[in-house]
Amino acid sequence: MKMENVVDMRNELLNVFRELREDTIDLPVAQEVNNTAGKILNTVKVELAKAVLCGEIPVISFLGGSKKCLPK
Repeated sequence: MKMENVVDMRNELLNVFRELREDTIDLPVAQEVNNTAGKILNTVKVELAKAVLCGEIPVISFLGGSKKCLPK
């Protein structure tokens, strides 16, 4: 599955959770998927923090396309 936005990520993580409950995914694989998702989200947090510090209104496609993420 190609992960292009936060909704895709959430759906993928829900699939991993389901697979864990069904015992169809190895725990180390699930842990790495979860770890990587956290790192991706942290990069988004850095983008948002930078925008706040610089007084910018970011457009972060991962959070929902071309809509501006912060009000002026």
